Amino acid sequence: MDNFPGGSTMPETETELAESAVPAKPLPVAELHLHIEGTLQPELIFALAERNGISLPYSGLDELRQKYEFTDLQSFLDLYYANMAVLQTEQDFADMTRAYLERAAAAGVRHAEIMMDPQAHLSRGIPLEACVNGVASVLATSEEEYGISTMLIAAFLRDLPEDSALEVLGQLLAMNAPIGAIGLDSAEVGNPPSKFERLYAKAREAGLRLTAHAGEEGPASYITEALDLLGVERIDHGIRCMDDPDLVERLVDERIPLTVCPLSNVRLRAVDTLADHPLPAMLAAGLNVSVNSDDPAYFGGYVGDNFAQLTAVFDLSDFDKARLAANSIHSSFASDERKAELLAELNGRELSD
Repeated sequence: MDNFPGGSTMPETETELAESAVPAKPLPVAELHLHIEGTLQPELIFALAERNGISLPYSGLDELRQKYEFTDLQSFLDLYYANMAVLQTEQDFADMTRAYLERAAAAGVRHAEIMMDPQAHLSRGIPLEACVNGVASVLATSEEEYGISTMLIAAFLRDLPEDSALEVLGQLLAMNAPIGAIGLDSAEVGNPPSKFERLYAKAREAGLRLTAHAGEEGPASYITEALDLLGVERIDHGIRCMDDPDLVERLVDERIPLTVCPLSNVRLRAVDTLADHPLPAMLAAGLNVSVNSDDPAYFGGYVGDNFAQLTAVFDLSDFDKARLAANSIHSSFASDERKAELLAELNGRELSD
């Protein structure tokens, strides 16, 4: 018997599951790479625009959806930031967060670490309190209402100066914002992690957990910088590590989590097709990878959709899917008690199948 990543055992040979008219219950997972602004569905964009008296530059839902064909990361970011204009009030942020949690719960998400871009809202004249309190007010009861424990991550825009990030982090700390970690996102190329050493030092001193986007469009060296200069505990994306065998060996040895977002990588042309995605090779190399949705409203799917399409393209085994789920739980910033609870749930789910 082989030791199962969550702590139970798996049979030496896989058995075929009995067919059922009832869809299989999704495995419990942790979502570790999710931008709350990227969950804005087109329908909610129009609803919030109407509520706030905002005129959108689209004739309707169809025209907006047609714009969801991206050539690279920047083409996505242009639309992503433009659509943020509908987020004006604390209630808007709360409604967006609640809509995500409803979808996440249906996909089997049991713990979510949710990134928010405070600088993107401050630059639009939205008070920091409105965006933080709007999201946090829903996360405060997420476990009770949706069965999902949560953490809020303040993500900073790497294409802005570090001084801007430092100022906003200072404001967040001064208002005792309920954030548990910081991240680094937006346009990667030309904005190396080394640009933000002071920011991460300040966050570390404040007791915050540390993660950063690296190795999506940027080179493998950005992953090394994020680890060595920023001291991050987790890498968001990280697919370019496969370009550097020595880095892969290090990531395996140190069990550094990589929060991979397959459908996002395809939509942003980081890989040509899902069949070209390095996820199977990353698993085969022993890397600690998990599956996440990134900006699901823009990239064609939430966590469940990512798992479904990966399974269809790569014929992922039940063991592979369980390993990915266990990796997500182990790699989270949840308490040891919560991790143990979720791993027990995962193991019980697997053993009952």
